[in-house]
Amino acid sequence: MRQHHRTFRLLGSLLLVATGASLTGAAPAQAASPTPLDRVVPAPASVAPAASPYRITGGTRIRVDDSRETRRVGDYLAAILRPSTGYPLPVTAQGTGGIRLRLAQGPFGAEGYRLDSGSKGVTITAAGAAGLFHGVQTLRQLLPAAVEKDSVQPGPWLVAGGTIKDTPRYGWRGAMLDVSRHFFSVDQVKRYIDQLALYKINKLHLHLSDDQGWRIAIDSWPRLATYGGSTQVGGGPGGHYTKADYKEIVRYAASRYQEVVPEIDMPGHTNAALASYADLNCNGVAPPLYTGTDVGFSSLCVGKEITYDFVDDVIRELAALTPGKYLHIGGDEAHSTSHEDYVRFMDRVQPIVAEYGKTVVGWHQLTGANPSRGALAQYWGLDSTSAEEKAQVAAAARNGTGVVLSPADRIYLDMKYTADTPLGLDWAGLVEVKGSYDWDPGNYLPGAPASAIRGVEAPMWTETLGKSADLEYMAFPRLAGAAELGWSPASTHDWEKYKVRLAAQAARWEALGIGFYRSPQVPW
Repeated sequence: MRQHHRTFRLLGSLLLVATGASLTGAAPAQAASPTPLDRVVPAPASVAPAASPYRITGGTRIRVDDSRETRRVGDYLAAILRPSTGYPLPVTAQGTGGIRLRLAQGPFGAEGYRLDSGSKGVTITAAGAAGLFHGVQTLRQLLPAAVEKDSVQPGPWLVAGGTIKDTPRYGWRGAMLDVSRHFFSVDQVKRYIDQLALYKINKLHLHLSDDQGWRIAIDSWPRLATYGGSTQVGGGPGGHYTKADYKEIVRYAASRYQEVVPEIDMPGHTNAALASYADLNCNGVAPPLYTGTDVGFSSLCVGKEITYDFVDDVIRELAALTPGKYLHIGGDEAHSTSHEDYVRFMDRVQPIVAEYGKTVVGWHQLTGANPSRGALAQYWGLDSTSAEEKAQVAAAARNGTGVVLSPADRIYLDMKYTADTPLGLDWAGLVEVKGSYDWDPGNYLPGAPASAIRGVEAPMWTETLGKSADLEYMAFPRLAGAAELGWSPASTHDWEKYKVRLAAQAARWEALGIGFYRSPQVPW
């Protein structure tokens, strides 16, 4: 009899739920309890909850300082909130309450912010527009995931009460996109930029040249793009960015407070250039275009003076298009270049970068040459990389070379999650979500002082990735962990707590149309 009563009560509950949904004729309203302040990814530096939430309504205004930068961030926030809430949300310098974005001096640094929320409104305060923008990303995550949708949703739109004080651990929080192995359009790159912005990434490293394709127009060497860019892995049509295309990517990234770091890989990974101009080859014979995935077989001719005319022209034109501080010259897997020639080449090329006002970034093999003053080395080794190679990078770090950490067996986003992952490679091992997150950049490289670590960057190589959905499946959920390693204080690092916060991101990705890997390590 007891079982019959339980069954009846359950049926009655189900009928009430069904009746409620049918009477309203719409999806049931979201739960009225707001997202806790400590549910954000990356984890904020400091969280102090309070009792009274703020509710966004049809009368809410987005209040901004009387400055172009603040208004631009306000317009960005309004563009996110209007479609899903259906509210007008005017951006104005007038009135009280609502959502306020304000610039003020304080302990924020260049990118930090403070978010205060209570029953009368939400205020985000920062020293600069980048901090306001990052605070807006936090606000997005404090709202229901349905806020990301492009049609009106039922709400309510509650922001938990309290205060978040937040500044990044590292100034370099990057993501690299390889557009050489497979070409990605301007719109596809913009989509990735928007996804990076949600997790406070501030560097977009574009890998613009490789054996399989040259992707940026260079006026003084036009065949680089028109011929060298005409194919990709597997023999597809390839493509390249005009200078206007590249400027649009740079502009769009800047609107999301990301600095574009362009890479021209050399002296290896240069078959697309060698195929385009016979004179760049030591024997004067252009090789055929290459659509495979082998590495280490190509090299610019270090002994020819035309090589440095070529490098000077490319760097000059690319530097003129790039407002950011850095220019990446590659330098990895130069197996067809002798060590002596590699050092000669880097000694010639690094001053060219400085001549055009940029700071050198190179893959960590650069530390086997003579890194220029202020140069950054991007470390992509593995846990199993030889102690000698690690010591070489650490020695350069002790001598003033900054290090950006991109260990391939941790945050190479193109590595397979498991042996069954349909995309990606596995030369660095299988990289599940826990292994990707559970390491500390501050003590990762033996012998390198913590002060030399500039940050982390998650590269996405595209030998097997040809469309945006492929990028997203490989990036999510691991990109969020890489972003947290770059932003959050070491004291917040805890896999058991992180995986719960990460699981809560799933609904947001679904609302944004991002297809992701549902790792069994995460309690989705």
